[in-house]
Amino acid sequence: MKMEFPQLSTKRLKLKQISLADTQAIYDIFSNQDVVEYYDLAPFEDLAQAEKIIKFFQTRFESHSGIRWGIYFMDNSPCLGTCGFNSLDKHMHSATLGYDLNKKYWGQGIMTEALGSVIQTAFDNNSPFGPINRIQADTIPGNTASENVLRRLGFKEEGLRRQCGYWKDQYHDLKCFALLKNEFTT
Repeated sequence: MKMEFPQLSTKRLKLKQISLADTQAIYDIFSNQDVVEYYDLAPFEDLAQAEKIIKFFQTRFESHSGIRWGIYFMDNSPCLGTCGFNSLDKHMHSATLGYDLNKKYWGQGIMTEALGSVIQTAFDNNSPFGPINRIQADTIPGNTASENVLRRLGFKEEGLRRQCGYWKDQYHDLKCFALLKNEFTT
């Protein structure tokens, strides 16, 4: 069954499906060293990498294994960032959160606002993803900005998974944060 891509909106933002028309904006986000500092990828060096990740997001949505929204101001701005679920586990009623934002928009509350809408949609009784009871997010120690976003949304730190990740030629500890449906307040 084909699911229609859900569009979301907040006071300042609209969240919609990313398309190849967003290639330059996605490149601008992922080519910034500061944005990808804690990511499992190196800064993008050409537009083809941005096209590839956009197609990856689309494939993940079509396979019902994840969903990634583009974040835009209401006035049809370029894509500011992305957010959504890197994985959806319908059997376990859980999802894993991921997000990024163009550096020039950091510190404006944009990601907290966007993720609040995504989380509200996921926990809604009529969620397009089926029932979701738990949303998890991982951060690398030192990524305090990301941890602060999660805490503002009500996520609880559950622990440190030592050397759980490997990218950029080194092992990384991951802090696990989670939010349960009965803990979320709008």
